[in-house]
Amino acid sequence: MVSWMICRLVVLVFGMLYPTYASYKAVKTKNIREYVRWMMYWIVFALFMAVETFTDIFISWFPFYYEIKMAFVLWLLSPYTKGASLLYRKFVHPSLSRHEKEIDTYIVQAKERSYETVLSFGKRGLNIAASAAVQAATKGTVQGACRTVTPRMSVGQTQKWSPSHQRGPERSLW
Repeated sequence: MVSWMICRLVVLVFGMLYPTYASYKAVKTKNIREYVRWMMYWIVFALFMAVETFTDIFISWFPFYYEIKMAFVLWLLSPYTKGASLLYRKFVHPSLSRHEKEIDTYIVQAKERSYETVLSFGKRGLNIAASAAVQAATKGTVQGACRTVTPRMSVGQTQKWSPSHQRGPERSLW
C-alpha cells in the first residue's frame, strides 16, 4: 500500500508536473530541440499510461512492481539516459510510421461513426422527451378533468355547481 502511494506521487510529480513545466518552458523559449524532446516524452508517456491501466489490473501483485514503475518513469525523464527519446526512436516512431495510414483510416471512421451515433442518440432522446411530455400532459388533463367533473356534496345536501365546473376558458384546474 505504501509503495503504491509513493509510486503515484513519483508518477505525478516526475512523470507529469515537472515535464509539464519543462514543456511550457520549451514552448515559451521556442527552443526546437527541447520542444522535440518533450514531444517525444509525452508520446511515450501517453503510451505508458495506456499500458499502465492494464498492468495495474493484472500484474500489480508482482513483487517490486511499483518500484519498477517508478524507476521506469525516472528513466524516461532522465537527461542522462534519454529513455523517452530512445524508446520513441527505436520502437514508437517506426511502429507508428508503418501503421500510419491504417490508424488514420480508423480515426476517420471513428469520427464518422461517432457523429452518426451522437445524432442517433440525440433523436432517441428527443423522442423519449416528447413521449414523456405528451404522457405528462395527458395525465395532467385526465386528472384535471376528474377534478372538475366530480361534484362536492355533503350528506344530506343537494348538488350545487360552482363556476369551477363550467366548461370554457375561464375554468380552473385547481
